[in-house]
Amino acid sequence: MSDPRPSLDDARVVLEAAESLSATAVARTSELTGKGERIDDHQVIVERVAYAATEVRAARSLISAVDADASAAPAFRDPALAAVAELARSARDRLDQIAADLGIDASYGADVRAAMHRLGNEATVRAIGREVAAARGRNPWPLDATLAEVRGSVRSFADKEVAPQAEHIHRHDELVPDRFIESMAELGYFGLSIPEQYGGHELGNLAMILTTEELSRASLASAGSLITRPEILAKALLAGGTDAQKQHWLPRIGSGELMVAISVTEPNIGSDVASVACRAEPATRDGVAGYVINGAKAWCTFAGRANVIALLARTDPDPAKGAKGLSLFIVEKPRFDGHDFEATQPGGGKLSGKADRTPGYRGMHSFTLALEDWFVPATHLVGEAGGVGRGFYLQMAGFAAGRLQTGGRACGVAQAALERTAEYVTSRGQFGKPIIEFGLTQFHLGRMACRLAAARAITYEAAVAMDADERAAAPLAAQAKLFACDVAVEVTQLGQLLHGGWGYAEEYPISRYVVDALVLPIFEGVKPILVLKVIARALLA
Repeated sequence: MSDPRPSLDDARVVLEAAESLSATAVARTSELTGKGERIDDHQVIVERVAYAATEVRAARSLISAVDADASAAPAFRDPALAAVAELARSARDRLDQIAADLGIDASYGADVRAAMHRLGNEATVRAIGREVAAARGRNPWPLDATLAEVRGSVRSFADKEVAPQAEHIHRHDELVPDRFIESMAELGYFGLSIPEQYGGHELGNLAMILTTEELSRASLASAGSLITRPEILAKALLAGGTDAQKQHWLPRIGSGELMVAISVTEPNIGSDVASVACRAEPATRDGVAGYVINGAKAWCTFAGRANVIALLARTDPDPAKGAKGLSLFIVEKPRFDGHDFEATQPGGGKLSGKADRTPGYRGMHSFTLALEDWFVPATHLVGEAGGVGRGFYLQMAGFAAGRLQTGGRACGVAQAALERTAEYVTSRGQFGKPIIEFGLTQFHLGRMACRLAAARAITYEAAVAMDADERAAAPLAAQAKLFACDVAVEVTQLGQLLHGGWGYAEEYPISRYVVDALVLPIFEGVKPILVLKVIARALLA
């Protein structure tokens, strides 16, 4: 670069100002809402404050990452530090819209504005864009030897096995091939969060995130999401399953013998999980004590192919009990490969499903389910007698891990878009020269890299925090999910625009990344609910 590289000292100045502003806004909003008790009376204000706090948290994660590696290469360091300026500016602008409502001053001083300009001015971001193009968008994030080996191994598998089939699976809405699952099982991808005593590998959440990210880089729907559902059920079993249940289910999940689907949402129940109406009533069939389940479920991804469904149902018929009336069941079912299925039990139970057509995220298929007197043994209620009424808590324990994984998936999709866009703008010529030589192209590509660096920083930090204390880190995992998913949508759409007309053609994978990314802010906690009911509650309490 001809201009000075972004400075860590400037980044610290900017972060300090942004954190002070965010803390003031959070404190004032806490007062306004009675420590979060009246969030719904001030949803717009709360959403902006919580999102601004998330952006500031991402900025802190970036500086921590740079601090941790003093010898980091400019390809990693420069986008990370430049991103701090954009995050601080965005948080300020977001809070400025509600400053009068909160009675705060949302401006920065002259020294902070000067530091922001030095960090993220046009020339700096354009220079980052040129370097990204020269490196064809390669991921520069530094890792220790073990984690680098994990990332390299998964990337090699994904490039060789998954990527060549990704477009075909997407265009024809086909099911994930068995050979993907078999290969991933052999490589141990389904057991990354399962303790060794149950046949897993337990390499830690960051290794799991790196695996998810690299698989999603090749294909979100036919690889990147495969390990998320086993992860959610495994976490629920570890949190509340009996010893016998852990011994029975975890080795089979970790080995890839069992494919898992998660069923919480209902046709009329989305984010309001406590209002789940699908009911499970005590019953005995052929001398076996258990429950019969009746009701409808929606958006149950991979339900056809799955061997088991982790299903949340109401065991207490009193709707006033809310979340305390829910229990989590492991529902066994036959495998089906098509877009609809029907299974019956000798005692008269029936389970049917129909896949809902979607513009993206194809390969796993998401089903609407109907259960009629479907019998489940009492041994399949997670926690058995001790798990009655604890299903919501156990499901949420799994969802925290699922949200973290979704942050990783978002980084993978954004990385794919960055790489393909870097390749395209380098090879595509207009007006007599490659379009990377135009300043605006350089700037856009540089911003894509900066945004992705921020998404990685907060996601990786959340992964490490989850290893230390899953419950304490759950709000950070939610922030990582929120931010990284928005980044994936932004980066893929910007990449599509830089492809011009070809960005709208299915012949170019960028169009797949765009439609796949659109689902990310929706599942594992739709964006508005995640901001208001998870992140804001944690901040304001």
